[in-house]
Amino acid sequence: MELVTHKKMKSGKLMPWGKGTVVTGAKGYFFLAGNTARTQNYDPNNVKGGAAGDAAMQWRSILTNIKADLEELGNSLDHLVKITQYVKGPFPNGGVLSSPNFRLDVMDEFFAEHCPKHCSYNNPPPSEVIGVAALAHPDLVVEIVAIAALPD
Repeated sequence: MELVTHKKMKSGKLMPWGKGTVVTGAKGYFFLAGNTARTQNYDPNNVKGGAAGDAAMQWRSILTNIKADLEELGNSLDHLVKITQYVKGPFPNGGVLSSPNFRLDVMDEFFAEHCPKHCSYNNPPPSEVIGVAALAHPDLVVEIVAIAALPD
């Protein structure tokens, strides 16, 4: 399998997301459900358990969960094709990137340790950052959806 992520450039500057990823030779794709950072006692049927910590802690927890989910299926972060980040407001300057809940720094720290090619300053996969008013639980500030290619 081969993954080629094309860099997104704007006015000669590297953007912190890829333009697109071309995948050849994959036997399929893994579409991960949205990941959130929930406490151990989380029970959606009885509305118990909240979010695990502050925004930075939630980002770390979610990325760790994504890594574990991929590895459980015999895959890895190396095969990420696309990620979508849903970030809860506030949006002080009107855009999602101004939210204190958007933590590109935490994502870069995580990828620098576990998969450096996906750091925003290197050659990350394509992604979206979408601002939302609420997530499934009031304590949640971020949810991340990931797509990975399955190696042949």
